[in-house]
Amino acid sequence: MPSKSKSRKSISSKKSNPSTSLFGAEDEVYCEVQRILRSRVCGSELPTSLPNLQDQRKHLLNIIERCATQGESNSALVIGPRGSGKSMGSFAENLAFLLESLKKDSSGAQSILFIVDEFDLFAHHKNQTLLYNLFDVCQSAQTPITVIGVTCRLDVVELLEKRVKSRFSHRQIHVFNTLTFEQYCNVFKETLTLPSNFMDKMFAKEWNNHVKELTGDCTVTEILEKTYSLDKSIRSLYSLMLLPIARISADRPTFEGQQLLESRKLHSADSKAAMLHGVSILQLCLIIAMRHLTDLYEGDPFNFEMVYNEYQKFIQKKSHTVQQFDKSVVLKAFEHLVALELVKPAEHSTGSSTRTQKEYRAMSILVTSSQLIESLSSYPSCPSELQHWAKNPMAS
Repeated sequence: MPSKSKSRKSISSKKSNPSTSLFGAEDEVYCEVQRILRSRVCGSELPTSLPNLQDQRKHLLNIIERCATQGESNSALVIGPRGSGKSMGSFAENLAFLLESLKKDSSGAQSILFIVDEFDLFAHHKNQTLLYNLFDVCQSAQTPITVIGVTCRLDVVELLEKRVKSRFSHRQIHVFNTLTFEQYCNVFKETLTLPSNFMDKMFAKEWNNHVKELTGDCTVTEILEKTYSLDKSIRSLYSLMLLPIARISADRPTFEGQQLLESRKLHSADSKAAMLHGVSILQLCLIIAMRHLTDLYEGDPFNFEMVYNEYQKFIQKKSHTVQQFDKSVVLKAFEHLVALELVKPAEHSTGSSTRTQKEYRAMSILVTSSQLIESLSSYPSCPSELQHWAKNPMAS
């Protein structure tokens, strides 16, 4: 009995404390909110509407409908960049429609739908046997069949063999990221809006009012505008929303603009610049030396001996501020940068790299000048001489 009374007190105190729960809801309500919103942004649930894909969806539906109801075989390609909504916006709904049509159609042969995702990979296969057989069946009048290929390669038809091309109907449905900013914001709003049949009606009403206010927040609008200007795809929007959604709980009961801003910073962070924060001062010296050699020789590869010579020139001038290391230690630091994939063997030398001494193997750097400068500006306790050297090659 004491434990029950204690738990009741904790629940009542949680409800009376606005800092714990804005809407006075219990943990199970927030668990349900998490489940619904995560299922949307993680791709397990289709968006309620995609206004920019209505024409493409109608075209695809027409092809499948004619196969299911009239027994007309056909083939088509859905082409568009990644994240444009090729799979998300069409196939689950259209497949459900086809199955429903097959149930109604009791006469004749049963229709079959083939969806070939990453169609271009099959086009690279030897003899393209699968594609040939599928398109060949489409040409025969034996079984009603529809073949839908999904690809991001705009030139995919050029990859097909002549015999495969001759059996393909050459129907192409192009899908692009054509959402207007208003439609983009509506997708954001609809994704966060709870359904009318939510377990707690009062909570859902207050939550949805909060979402309406959120879409009018200037901070949120500014973040959405920046994301939209770089990538209009719904996939990138969902990725941006995932962190704030994952943090929703009784302790953090709302979707806040500040959390969206934090998510935006994480998404826009340069991974290589962030990786440079974990390397040593010695390795930073080597990266700067490699960067200067790459700029000096206009992108031509370098080797460890060249990098070590640059490092030695700098150390001789700045030995009072930067510690000097033996050549064997410098070589180990260089090899660690290769292991981190900040440096890689030059492409034209990969075949002979095993026969060449490691000090003389041709290498290329994968860190740009802007990434290096950005990393040095935020590197903890970075010597000012190092920053000066990075910006001024003549400093060595």
